[in-house]
Amino acid sequence: MKVVSVVSAIILFGVAMPAQAQGPAGETLFKQRCAMCHQVKGGTTPGVGPDLKGLVGRPAASTGFAYSPALKKSGLKWDQKTLDTFLTAPGKLAPGTRMVVSVPDAQQRSAIIAYLAKQK
Repeated sequence: MKVVSVVSAIILFGVAMPAQAQGPAGETLFKQRCAMCHQVKGGTTPGVGPDLKGLVGRPAASTGFAYSPALKKSGLKWDQKTLDTFLTAPGKLAPGTRMVVSVPDAQQRSAIIAYLAKQK
């Protein structure tokens, strides 16, 4: 009986470990990497950066935030692919943007973008 319990525990931990190895969820990453400048509350006064509630699907520089001229002229629409490219290197996609923070890790970018996509 104890052998079965030990084997069951190994299987359970083996299954649980890959999920933990994927890293923090998008909300946690957003709080760690983005919340110093951005929020996802909607209808609030922007801080250092614009509020990102409803970001996915809207045109860049389309809220009341004081965006850089570069972002205003960019013609970008925030879909998941564009956000991935932007978060990889903001200045490459929109030279002159005030956004200087990048997220070089693809898994972290994906998790943050998935979180933002849920913030409607």
